[in-house]
Amino acid sequence: MSRFGVFLFSLLCSLLAHAAPSLQASVDRNRLEAGETFELTLESQDVTQFGKPDLRALEGDFDVRGTRQLNSLHTLDGETRASTRWIITLLPRRSGSLRIPPLQLGQSHSEPIDLQVLQADASRPNSAQQVFIEASVDSAQVYVQAQVVLTLRIYHSVSLYDDSSLSPLQLDSAKVEPLGESRTYEKDINGVRHGVIETRYVVYPQQSGTLEIPPLTFIATAVDSASPTATGNRSGHQVQVSSLPLHITVRPIPPAWPANTPWLPARELSLDEHWNPDPASQATQIGDSLTRSITLRAEGLSSTQLPPLPATEINGLRRYPDQPVLRNDISERGMTANREEREALVPTHSGELALPALEVTWWNTREDHLEHSSLPARTLSVRDNPALSAETPVGDNSSTSRLLWPWQLATLVFALTTLLGFALWWRARTQPAVLRAAQNGPSPRTLLDDLKRACLANDPQATRQALDAWARQQPETLAEMAARFVPLSDALDGLNGALYSESGQYWQGEELWRAIGTIPSAEQVVVPTGENGSLPPLYPK
Repeated sequence: MSRFGVFLFSLLCSLLAHAAPSLQASVDRNRLEAGETFELTLESQDVTQFGKPDLRALEGDFDVRGTRQLNSLHTLDGETRASTRWIITLLPRRSGSLRIPPLQLGQSHSEPIDLQVLQADASRPNSAQQVFIEASVDSAQVYVQAQVVLTLRIYHSVSLYDDSSLSPLQLDSAKVEPLGESRTYEKDINGVRHGVIETRYVVYPQQSGTLEIPPLTFIATAVDSASPTATGNRSGHQVQVSSLPLHITVRPIPPAWPANTPWLPARELSLDEHWNPDPASQATQIGDSLTRSITLRAEGLSSTQLPPLPATEINGLRRYPDQPVLRNDISERGMTANREEREALVPTHSGELALPALEVTWWNTREDHLEHSSLPARTLSVRDNPALSAETPVGDNSSTSRLLWPWQLATLVFALTTLLGFALWWRARTQPAVLRAAQNGPSPRTLLDDLKRACLANDPQATRQALDAWARQQPETLAEMAARFVPLSDALDGLNGALYSESGQYWQGEELWRAIGTIPSAEQVVVPTGENGSLPPLYPK
């Protein structure tokens, strides 16, 4: 076979592999005790399949207790897709490490899933009780502000009405958050089938010493198995059970922890970095915008406990940060915190720009020692940009020194129109007042109203255009006004930051409009006016 034929055959196989519909498999948990049921979910988006998955491969290690099918439609990126899910309730036949083998639906196969089935707890209360409750924690000794997973299981061998309630968990010296939704399953205890209602919490002790988790009370109405009432409904009786109190030893911050450093007790912590575009694979020029994303991930913490990452502040590189994105992921082991910080970096001069290493100090609660996670230092090689007329000096913080290449032409036009406006203004000063009133184009009042509407609408693009039009009719350039009036300079920095970064949708124009309305005239900067120095509005109504 020729090389071209081999290539076509490989391409055809790849296309067929990608075109083949997949059968996705997942379980509600990977660790369980012997006698407990769990749910296996199979999902297919192949609308041509009308059968059911072949479950015969499960018969060796599992009992199939029930199967239900759900059909749904959902829209993603404007495209409507149909999917079918089969939710299968399984009971392991033995304890130990088990594997759900690949299951088949038509030409599709699912991936295998590994499970860990533990031996049943011999200390569990007498299963002769119709309803009982147990509480447990994943660790009886933790550091202050570290995570403790509290699991509450309610067992019932009789049916319960829907009026059940559980007392809230409130602790004065700890923060408590629910860990996902409650889940239900079945468990065989000494040959008696019990329904299980499982609720989990994460607890973060806020002070060292002994933390007591008080008993939690479950109240419900149990269905009587006696004869039905005259109306045909079964009667019931109220049951109330409480868990035993738990005590947790909370250790203080260890002496080895460095002072003036945020305390971070975690099981695992990692730092990841992503660039768009990647400066290592693409040349960087003056004015190019680089997006840097840094993700801090800590297992055993909440996202609100993660501190801000150090800012990238170096000469020759402007920084426009976005709002941080906080997220909590829930797993069998508890909560994992995620903090993502994104920033737009714009080089302002050529050469080698050294970005320092980024380091986060944390305490490894699993191995009980101090650790440091870091991102290595990076050097950006910045070349001259031929599209720029001149290189802006390092450290120039003026609002007119933005070097993003899409704005170079606009900057040049703005400079020319400013000079032209200044010349016209100078000529107009020598003319009688009646001649100044006979002007072409929008009046200053109209331009100011346009600027006000754009600012209060929080639209950075429209505000920039209205600001340029208004500035062209002023006796000074925008740079001169910003140089002598600090609030205007700060407001312009905020506007440019919204234009050059991805946080433009969060920009608020009220600060810029307030600064425009309070700009003092050049004469008022030199000669004091009035007793309190107040200024009249630019264009009184």
